[in-house]
Amino acid sequence: MANPRKPKDRFHAVIPAGGVGSRLWPLSRASAPKFLHDLTGSGQTLLQDTWDRIKPLATASRTMIVTGEAHEQAVMTQIPELDPKNLVIEASPKDSTVAIALAAAILAKREPDVIIGAFAADHVITDSKAFQDAVNQAIELAAHDRIVVIGITPTEPSVGFGYIKSGDPIKMAGAPSALEVEKFVEKPKFERAKKYVESGKYLWNAGMFIAPAALLLRQLAKSEPELHAAILELAAAWDTDKKDATIAKLWPGLKKVAIDYSIAEPAAEAGLVGLIPGKFSWHDVGDFAAIAELQSQGRKNNLAVLGAARVLSDDSSGILVSETNRMIAIIGLEDVIIVDTPDALLVTNKANAQKVKALVDSLKATGHDEIL
Repeated sequence: MANPRKPKDRFHAVIPAGGVGSRLWPLSRASAPKFLHDLTGSGQTLLQDTWDRIKPLATASRTMIVTGEAHEQAVMTQIPELDPKNLVIEASPKDSTVAIALAAAILAKREPDVIIGAFAADHVITDSKAFQDAVNQAIELAAHDRIVVIGITPTEPSVGFGYIKSGDPIKMAGAPSALEVEKFVEKPKFERAKKYVESGKYLWNAGMFIAPAALLLRQLAKSEPELHAAILELAAAWDTDKKDATIAKLWPGLKKVAIDYSIAEPAAEAGLVGLIPGKFSWHDVGDFAAIAELQSQGRKNNLAVLGAARVLSDDSSGILVSETNRMIAIIGLEDVIIVDTPDALLVTNKANAQKVKALVDSLKATGHDEIL
């Protein structure tokens, strides 16, 4: 029997706001991860940009944010419109399955036919109208009991993203761009990524999932039955006075697993996943080289400047990110990355931007937790 409610009336947005963004140290820290910063020069944080981008799709009362205990106050300060009942606080990081499935289960308990859309808080999308068009198509497709992903046309053979192999068109009113998903592919090596891009059949996996909450949970029950049972028990207690006790009992034992493995890949094998190509530019702002490419304002010749630094630059290019007001002089350096904070200074270049994560791992291993 067809659902009498229009698909868009069933839609509820979910913004997972987690992760430290260790490749953006020392700007991004455990206490202030990248989604709480303005990394594009827009005058707003990535979280605020994400919230505004979703507004035409879901009202404030139909948007949920999932974040960690350390970020609760900052999130409420940055998003004052957020209904406190729609702020889900994770006791500790448990990866994307728990973040999205718990949100789905809480919302399904409140509204059994809800369609959720999960959109990370730390991505940059420059064409909001094209994004909203893709999501609207995804909602229509999801209403026909599909898990839907939004794929991004690759601009290069990146080895930093997973890929989605697209299949035949899906003929459906309201979703003219819809395609079948043949499979998900892990982050490939360069030569394979190059073949993917040249084939025109592969899109980047942007980690956006739109689906009926009930379908997501059914799929989780098949692939991770123990995790599914714990998620349902948490959701049943969430809006009650048993919430804290249930979290204390169950949270430490929740399995850490990415939603790609627990839900998306098995669902694709079962023919339950559809794809909407996103006709917009998308960046996951994974490192400082990505920020340098995004930065179009505040340039000193070929040097992108983010923050309130006083800068003297002569024949230099790259990016300077500053949280101090000290004078910084740069002479004759190409593709430099300088990140200046009150208690830590990073100097590298764009070619080595990805190695910052290894530096953070080294700081952890040597007990420098106070600057992480």
